[in-house]
Amino acid sequence: MAEVKFEEALKKLEKIVEDLEKGELSLDEALKKYQEGIELSRMCSVRLENAKKKIDTLVKNKKGEFEVKSFDEVKTED
Repeated sequence: MAEVKFEEALKKLEKIVEDLEKGELSLDEALKKYQEGIELSRMCSVRLENAKKKIDTLVKNKKGEFEVKSFDEVKTED
């Protein structure tokens, strides 16, 4: 699958769900759409996970000073 922007992938995924829910596709068409939807879903999940890793959070340490921590560090402290 060619590289697609996250927003575009999400729109395509929504359209696929809509088409599948209508129930008007042949079995072959439905399977093809389902497979495309799975691929788009996986791609979106990977992109979201990568974005989470890039997020830095400003937090107060025990001394009351602010420091920058990665998203994963803050998540594990909660």
